[in-house]
Amino acid sequence: MRIGVFVGASAADLITLDDLIARIKQAEADGFDSFWVPHISARGYDALTVLALAGTQTSRIELGVGVVPTYPRHPMALAQQALTTATAAGGRFLLGIGPSHRPGIEESFGLSYDSPAQHTREYLSVLRPLIDQGRVQFSGRFYNVNAELDVLDRPNCPVLISALAPRMLRLAGQQADGTITWMAGPRAIRDHVRPRINAAAESAGRPEPRICVGLPATVCDDETAGRRAAAESYERYGRLVNYRRILDVEDVEGPSQVAVVGNEASLQTQLQQFAAAGATDFIANIFTTNDSDESAARTYAALRNLVGRV
Repeated sequence: MRIGVFVGASAADLITLDDLIARIKQAEADGFDSFWVPHISARGYDALTVLALAGTQTSRIELGVGVVPTYPRHPMALAQQALTTATAAGGRFLLGIGPSHRPGIEESFGLSYDSPAQHTREYLSVLRPLIDQGRVQFSGRFYNVNAELDVLDRPNCPVLISALAPRMLRLAGQQADGTITWMAGPRAIRDHVRPRINAAAESAGRPEPRICVGLPATVCDDETAGRRAAAESYERYGRLVNYRRILDVEDVEGPSQVAVVGNEASLQTQLQQFAAAGATDFIANIFTTNDSDESAARTYAALRNLVGRV
């Protein structure tokens, strides 16, 4: 299982552009498999621009965005930007997309959050041909596109979606290269995510998809304190319908119970559980249990030591 770092899931992750690029370069130097940033309008920079810049200053590490909301951005515009970012990164860019959540789309953007699964299916039906072949002809409910996208280089650019519900997981297996989950524990990955996405990919004659599991993580000796800190930092995710459903699949009350919390040995055990459940990637959003950086540094070191060993 590949191990990556994810920065941007909490307010504490808000850092300068220079610091973010420096973190990506350091993660590559430290051997991590991937580095991920979200595309959140209210927090931070344009993710694809950040990763394009990082791509020119790194050579090995995969660079992922998790995820770009589909409703506010036309798939042709995103295809063009994604190919640019993938070119800058030398084919190491992973494009994550998803419909996001009703409150953000309707209240922040003033757009309709109608039929998110169908919207994502049509989005992929426009996006993938443009990325893969440079042309598309598609007519649907949300999009009617007849266009070409010529680029000198057409780098590798895998597309993953934020699939948690059954319809979205089926779509991820049929049309995408995998899923990026958030707030899904090992039971949900084993019993819900993996069988659905793999069956859909097999029926469509596609390769086995990636299952990139994103979760908060901290290494500490006091697990109770660690989970209390997770509850404080990530409580809002438990109030979003899409995450609430996957937490219910896991049969837990809130995000603090799926966060990876414990000492170094416990961290290894928990990551091994995700690997056994079917995760191909673990993406850690490191959080602290106190006001100092001690737990963050300890968590980062523990994760670094597990790269290639889980």
